[in-house]
Amino acid sequence: MAQDSNKRSKPNILITGTPGTGKTTTSLALAEATQLRHINIGDLVREKNLHDGWDEQFESHVINEDLVCDELEDIMQEGGNIVDYHGCDFFPERWFDRVVVLQTETSFLYDRLSKRDYSQKKISNNVECEIFQILLEEAKDSYSEDIVVALRSDSIEDISRNVGSLTDWVRNW
Repeated sequence: MAQDSNKRSKPNILITGTPGTGKTTTSLALAEATQLRHINIGDLVREKNLHDGWDEQFESHVINEDLVCDELEDIMQEGGNIVDYHGCDFFPERWFDRVVVLQTETSFLYDRLSKRDYSQKKISNNVECEIFQILLEEAKDSYSEDIVVALRSDSIEDISRNVGSLTDWVRNW
């Protein structure tokens, strides 16, 4: 368990994975099932201008990790949060009691990203990231391995099963 978890009445969960793996869908369903607060980092960055501009190459905002962490510090100490973001190595380890890495078969990922009108380069980068399990390795390098769990997220059935098992975990926390 995270070092500050004994001070919180509810756990904090990080749901991470390559774009298109179902992080937001899973996070929203889990928040509804558990009454935990969903925090979509991408939305937070845009709403509060927690970025250093736009990266043309990656077609996304360049988030200011320090500003994001400052913005979230108090709320994370309270507990009861589901944080939804495709990266994880800049968040303090003490914040999370469970780190979930969603993984998707690359043909499904390709189709999902194509439907989002991602450029071919951005699709290729993300599919490659998934093939090499970059985010799972990042999670294992950044957090205690006993709180990191990789879950398949290929279908609605997978998402339902994941939400069910995570809901059980929250209830037993």
